[in-house]
Amino acid sequence: MIAILGAGSLGRLWAASLPSGRVAFIARPAELPGASIRYRFRPFNGPETDIHVPWLTAGDIPEVVLVTTKAGDTFEAIAGVIDRFPRQTPILLFQNGLGSQQRVAARWPEHPVLAASTTEGANRPEPDLLVHAGTGDTWVGPMTESAGHQLNTVVELLNASGLTIHPEQAILQRLWQKLVINAGINPYTALLDCPNGDILASALYQDTIDRLCHELSELMRASGQGEQTPEALRHQIETVARKTARNTSSMRADVLNGRTTEINFINGYLAKLGKDLGIQTPVNQMLTQRVQQLSTH
Repeated sequence: MIAILGAGSLGRLWAASLPSGRVAFIARPAELPGASIRYRFRPFNGPETDIHVPWLTAGDIPEVVLVTTKAGDTFEAIAGVIDRFPRQTPILLFQNGLGSQQRVAARWPEHPVLAASTTEGANRPEPDLLVHAGTGDTWVGPMTESAGHQLNTVVELLNASGLTIHPEQAILQRLWQKLVINAGINPYTALLDCPNGDILASALYQDTIDRLCHELSELMRASGQGEQTPEALRHQIETVARKTARNTSSMRADVLNGRTTEINFINGYLAKLGKDLGIQTPVNQMLTQRVQQLSTH
């Protein structure tokens, strides 16, 4: 049994992709689970299907727990349920940005905590419809010492989904790669209220992207994440923006739906890191503050 904490788009994608009868959602302490969660699933290829996913019962001991909550909800969500599971149960974190993963690993170092970086795309255009909008890859790697011994087992369990899974010992490097892309696309899409590709011609993007990439390059070097030039980082960001030109970023979707964004774990994380390292990050700070203002309206 694979248990999923968080029934948003990504959690529902995994629930729909894994074999029926092998997956269940975890109810948080404040939730009163009723019947199974039901929704329509529109795969990237193939016909639409109806999905029914039960709630994990008290007697179920999952082989792995996938945590697909928003980054800002992750710590409290895990704290509310972790005592239900044996200490050796792997916990796999699927959060955007950085910061939440380290906080969980530091709080529960005795647990096998892993993190994932994924390029799978999923969205919910309607409350009861989950669309697999784009296929990609998922890298999984250890955040705590004991997790390293369970990495291959977790990857084997996830392979039953049919999605493309890779073991990755250096998972922090993968998370940084995705952080750079998210930092260079998501806040612009939220502020401009546009799909990914449309940011490239905007004045806001054109006026700030070179300085942003300079900040990213400095932060990566100071954090031991290798030497990448600002020009190379801009190329990476724009390649993804063009490849996903008509996609709506998760940050833009959060703003449109009145939800709290993950800006504090993307550009906000980078701004805080800069402060800790003595590196100036005015563009990251500006983007963070402006997106935060959107969420308070």
